[in-house]
Amino acid sequence: MAFATASVSRSSALEKAEVIAAQFDYSDDELRTCVRKFLLQMSLYTQSLSKQIYRALNYYADEGLRERTPAMCQIPTYVTRVAKGTEKGLALGVDLGGTNLRVCLVELHGDSTYHAVHSKVSLPSSIMLAYEAAELFGFIADQIEILLRTHCPDQLSVSENVAILSLGLTFSFPVYQNAINSGILLRWTKGFDIPSVVGQDVCELLQHEIALRRLPVKVTALVNDAAGTIMCRAYSLPLGETRTSIGTIFGTGTNGVYLEKLSEITKPLDGQFDGSSGKMFVSIEWGSFDNELSVLPNTEYDIEVNQFSLNPGDQMFEKRVSGMFLGELLRTILAKLQNDPAVRLFNGIDANLRLTTGDQLPLHTRWAVDSSILSIAELDETDDLETLRQKIFDALGVPSSRIRIEDAQVVKIIAHAIGKRAARLGGMALGAVVTKTEQLGSVGSLRQDECSPGLSEEYDTTKRPLTYHQPCLVDVGVDGSVIEFYPRFEVYMREALRAVDGIGTAGEGLIRMGLAKDGSSVGAAIIALTAGVISRL
Repeated sequence: MAFATASVSRSSALEKAEVIAAQFDYSDDELRTCVRKFLLQMSLYTQSLSKQIYRALNYYADEGLRERTPAMCQIPTYVTRVAKGTEKGLALGVDLGGTNLRVCLVELHGDSTYHAVHSKVSLPSSIMLAYEAAELFGFIADQIEILLRTHCPDQLSVSENVAILSLGLTFSFPVYQNAINSGILLRWTKGFDIPSVVGQDVCELLQHEIALRRLPVKVTALVNDAAGTIMCRAYSLPLGETRTSIGTIFGTGTNGVYLEKLSEITKPLDGQFDGSSGKMFVSIEWGSFDNELSVLPNTEYDIEVNQFSLNPGDQMFEKRVSGMFLGELLRTILAKLQNDPAVRLFNGIDANLRLTTGDQLPLHTRWAVDSSILSIAELDETDDLETLRQKIFDALGVPSSRIRIEDAQVVKIIAHAIGKRAARLGGMALGAVVTKTEQLGSVGSLRQDECSPGLSEEYDTTKRPLTYHQPCLVDVGVDGSVIEFYPRFEVYMREALRAVDGIGTAGEGLIRMGLAKDGSSVGAAIIALTAGVISRL
């Protein structure tokens, strides 16, 4: 494919790109300010703050663990144990977390290994914006039936000896969960808008559609995607290793789940659960962190993306981190630059230019560009940026004759800035959660300038707290297309972790991240097995 040759001077475009990129810089000081508010919302300091300070901060301090439906909900999952890797059985997992629906049938072998068969289908926009709940949940039930007919037809036998399969539903939207197998949808996110589902029990809605099809399946667990990731990761670790205690999602959406002391959860827990462990996994719902934008970075481009989203003013953290919004953020900036007479990116393409299909260029169409272009921009280090230029042609619809090297350089500069900010924000959130769990021990008590760049150096005992205890490894399960495919996303997250007070260089080195591929669906099946016993029809 023939791309445009370089112009004599395009310095104004590159200078403008650098100016815009600078707006996405997220400094260590800003990061630490965000961590402090994040921790307040998670109630880390509520027990040690003086009453006067507590009252001053009362409008958001501790709200996540006290109130049912604050912005950052901190939803109890009713899951109180981590997978050990010894569990056995057969179960179904369903993952509805974004634009794709995944269904899997999982057999756990009891030795940290499992066998799974998967199906994956894209959700039509008509389903995401359906009028009736039955359109969505009937679609899910149909996919369950297709998987069983394909891979386990004996399960659909009319025989009385057919076992009922437990099913874990990963439903990655804010719900008020009142039992392990019951949850009321609070609001839609990620482009979904089915009003009739809000306020309804999503497990009951799915079970109703399953029953209509006479499938031998019982919904025994409602699972958050990050909780599923934790369980999948923990089950897969070698027996005897430190189990996973934090799960994060960086994909279409973003969220985190962590293991919290039951004594810290003072909001009502209406459903039954096994409290013998003294802990419960809590879904933070951090996509709504700082919706009021008191500490989060905010550019004119963030403002525009929020304005034209389905949920203006909500999920403000997610709109800076998740894959659903990163591509649109880049597209918004590039569209402005091609209309800027001082820049004329892509030679100032006419807004009326159409694809051969007659459709508007993706460059000029809101929500038409996904985050994959950011990954290509980060990865392409060649002088001519040919791979990125091809992606600009494919993803933005810009004619190849209009794509100069300098245009690709502009895209690369801005895409890098957007992606790095997203990763550092992700690191900020993870750092706050790690700090909340207090798993880093003595390392977490040291200031950043006191932490050794190498983990083997002995620490000065005079710098240890009075309640010194040995630091331990923190295992974090991660999943999602952004962290899996965006180059250096984890690298930038770790840069942010090192900047968090109480973590530093030494603490960051004790945080182990592991990808749990398709962890949401497999983890849901694992939780389903622990939540419900397979019975007979």
